Amino acid sequence: MADKKRKSKSEVEFVRLAGDERRAGDTLASVSRHWQGEKESFLFISPHDDDIVLGSGLLIQLARRENVPVHILIVTDGSMGYCSSEEKDSISEIRKKESYECYEALGVPRENIIWLGFPDCQLSLYKGKRVAGEDDSATIEGYTGLQNAFTYWLRKIKPSQCFLPTSNDLHPDHKIVHEELLISLFHSAGSIWPELGEPIEKVPYVHELGVYCDFPSPPMLRMRTPEAFLEKKLEAILAFKSQKQIGSLVEVVRQSGPYEYLRPLEFKLYQPGAYYTMFEKNRHTGFIR
Repeated sequence: MADKKRKSKSEVEFVRLAGDERRAGDTLASVSRHWQGEKESFLFISPHDDDIVLGSGLLIQLARRENVPVHILIVTDGSMGYCSSEEKDSISEIRKKESYECYEALGVPRENIIWLGFPDCQLSLYKGKRVAGEDDSATIEGYTGLQNAFTYWLRKIKPSQCFLPTSNDLHPDHKIVHEELLISLFHSAGSIWPELGEPIEKVPYVHELGVYCDFPSPPMLRMRTPEAFLEKKLEAILAFKSQKQIGSLVEVVRQSGPYEYLRPLEFKLYQPGAYYTMFEKNRHTGFIR
């Protein structure tokens, strides 16, 4: 029995909860309700360069294990992440190099690591889409703005699934990225802004990652890996040497063990007909005077 238990902990396991159903397997495909085989493509949206490795360093490895292409959009330029005066003017380039080291170590090709370059801690100025000025960052087809950039890259990459930090995170950049990505999903599937590419055929499934704050409601997918996956995740996190607080984050990840969780986001569009019967006479008692 002990040998069997040790063996199980050395293997990959996915557990998905769906209502009363508990589905377990050793691959993402085996527990997914909507796996698309060779069409699977994952897009991770990272408000800051280190967010995604903290929340999904195991998942990235597991996706590559199943030969799923992985792209990472790093939204901000890292310019407010300096921890010493000497690095104040060079921190963006330092963090870009650290990002390549981090995510390449997890199996993501350099060409799939995309820096959007929006000013760190200033995303409130880049909501939506507008004609770009001379000094604007992240210009695409003469426009700037998060919705402009997200729509462009969603149409270019055509992911089947997207992953981003939960909207519960306290950092304003995380909240803004979450909000702007969701509306951009629908832009990308429509005919609006044709200069940004052909509309995608289907809106990708979206999942939230836990990074700093807890989920707004419980996650529905748990993944467990061998310790070697965790060690590689920890090494990747430590690539961000310029971030002096990274050591404390590594300890949190180490103590949590080789586990990660995902919370699916469900979009329920308004359908007036869904409420018709609840107002009918046969559903209620009569009014008593």
